[in-house]
Amino acid sequence: MTFCLGMIVDEGIVGIADTRLTSGNEIISAKKVSLYQQGLGTFFIMTSGLRSLRDKTLTYFQEAIATRPEPCDRLFKAVNVFAEQIRQVSKEDKHALTDSGLSFDFYALVGGQLDHDREHLLYLVYPQGNWVEIGKGTPYQIIGSAAYGKPVLDRTLQYSDPLRFALKVGCLAFDSTRISAADVDFPVDVVIYGKNSYQITEHRYFKQDLAPISEWWQERLRNSVHELPAEWIDRVFMNVLPTA
Repeated sequence: MTFCLGMIVDEGIVGIADTRLTSGNEIISAKKVSLYQQGLGTFFIMTSGLRSLRDKTLTYFQEAIATRPEPCDRLFKAVNVFAEQIRQVSKEDKHALTDSGLSFDFYALVGGQLDHDREHLLYLVYPQGNWVEIGKGTPYQIIGSAAYGKPVLDRTLQYSDPLRFALKVGCLAFDSTRISAADVDFPVDVVIYGKNSYQITEHRYFKQDLAPISEWWQERLRNSVHELPAEWIDRVFMNVLPTA
């Protein structure tokens, strides 16, 4: 499985991707996020699903944008080029995968800003090649293992939050997933795009880098449960525990 998270806020975009890959009994580490430059603009692509589909689709995509007469000036145009490559790979490989008992499992998050985009954008791309834009109402999307990190984001993240807040919340969502999903783990790659900067900063965190945060969060959760008002459950336990 995979944990790839894209978050869009007023100040920019944060992307977080784990690096664990499982193939049968083998576990390896590999990047799941790639950076691209088009004209003055820049964007990233994060993927989940079969690694073979990712590698082939990105190879086709790199060739497609390299041979275009002009660079893409809007991010949706780059997403459309990417979607065309997904459909091409589907035509070539989907039947063989189905015969082998595998599905065409491939999702992507594309985020950034190109020359003629008025603002930074984040897209979710489906295996069929269609896509949706991630909006302000729910300013994040997880591909891969979504169940464990989603509650943290639903309860906290808002479009008006600063980039720093988004990164904190995203790392907590990753930590929640890592604790509960055996096939999600460090190292974790982070990409940050600042509004109208046309530059993406990339950083890799290892387990020891975020261990203090994980321990702080776990202890704070336990303390919060202890501090939770208990009047509403007192009547339930009135006859359960013996009195002194």
